[in-house]
Amino acid sequence: MMQILKNPSRQRWAELLKRPMQEPEQIRESVTTILDDVKKNGDFALRKYTKALDGVELEDFRVSPDQVSQAASRLSGSLKDAIRQSADNIRTFHQAQDGGDMRVQVHQGLECWQKAVPMDRIGIYIPGGSAPLFSSVLMMAVPARVAGCEDVVLVTPPNEQGEVDPTILYAAGQSGVSRIYMVGGAQAIAALAYGTETIPAVDKIFGPGNQFVTLAKQLVSIEGIAIDLPAGPSEVLVVADKDTPPGYVAADLLSQAEHGADSQVILLTDDESLPDKVRQAVEEMLRDLPKRSVVEKALESCKLVYLTGQDEIMEMANYYAPEHLIISTRNADELAGKVRHAGSVFLGDYTPESLGDYSSGTNHVLPTNGAARAYSGVNLDSFRKRITFQKADQQGLRSIGQATMEMARAEGLEAHRRAVEIRMQTKKG
Repeated sequence: MMQILKNPSRQRWAELLKRPMQEPEQIRESVTTILDDVKKNGDFALRKYTKALDGVELEDFRVSPDQVSQAASRLSGSLKDAIRQSADNIRTFHQAQDGGDMRVQVHQGLECWQKAVPMDRIGIYIPGGSAPLFSSVLMMAVPARVAGCEDVVLVTPPNEQGEVDPTILYAAGQSGVSRIYMVGGAQAIAALAYGTETIPAVDKIFGPGNQFVTLAKQLVSIEGIAIDLPAGPSEVLVVADKDTPPGYVAADLLSQAEHGADSQVILLTDDESLPDKVRQAVEEMLRDLPKRSVVEKALESCKLVYLTGQDEIMEMANYYAPEHLIISTRNADELAGKVRHAGSVFLGDYTPESLGDYSSGTNHVLPTNGAARAYSGVNLDSFRKRITFQKADQQGLRSIGQATMEMARAEGLEAHRRAVEIRMQTKKG
């Protein structure tokens, strides 16, 4: 079930760290059909797919403000307190990311600056099902509001009763969501991308989902519609040493494996005895897990790897570029300085990845499948674009005019050169 490897050669790293295969080509035709249908037929297509795929007939997709406010009465006080605390932490962390605008005088008479401008309208997709991901509402809607987005649109599939789970509604109310629509799947992504009679098109689409939703986001992004980041199955890599309790490692591996059968969990350690101890702890903890069958499937791709030194461990960790990286060693802070590629990092024995999923304040929408080599997780800038400005007076123009004309001439762009020359040769007025 869990493979133990000792000092694998670097030539084998690519093979042993290979992610579980996804085969989007098998569903591409279905997703493309849904996108085209919604683009052409709007609400009519949404009703058709909601009936066919969710088993619910809806005349109106909108969730009213009264339904959102009533959701609070259906939740326990402790859960509402937990949601509010998490929202506050997320808000605090993302507010601290606002460094303001940048302004610099490049030359005398030439000033350049950058201004962060929030997107007008963003869309958030939240999966439904037996375990609705209300925490993802907080992770996206709260920073969107902190960034200054005026319109935050949420779409989520209805349940069999034609309703939205009350935890999603309560989280939406605590996060500043503007409007909520009961529609899910690839058809919901199409609605956000193209707009329908009821659901407005948005500037950027955020949120997790199944392979149909993920592929739909990828396909609309090809058409120029912005999405949050490349998404795939969840993953965690744990770095541990002889001082790390095996039960802590086992719990972290299992918590990530229960996300789905295609999740991947990996341990790297310089303690030769730890992989066996962790495997034993996993087998013991697995017995009473509600999602045991899902976890067992995920563990088929689990690797427990012993390497002789921490330098090589961190090299392998960076090579893998995990979505979540847990460094649970006696020198965790030191190893943190060697991290180059990771979505989010959890340091020490008392920082399980679960904290980042819910309440620490960092964002849990993170790059997967090695995309952490080039992508950051969702942050305040995910909801803004940065516009650059420049202003030159006559002195500023002359300070760089000659260089500009020389470069334009070398690229064969004569009109570019003349646009500078005419200003340098004449004086307005």
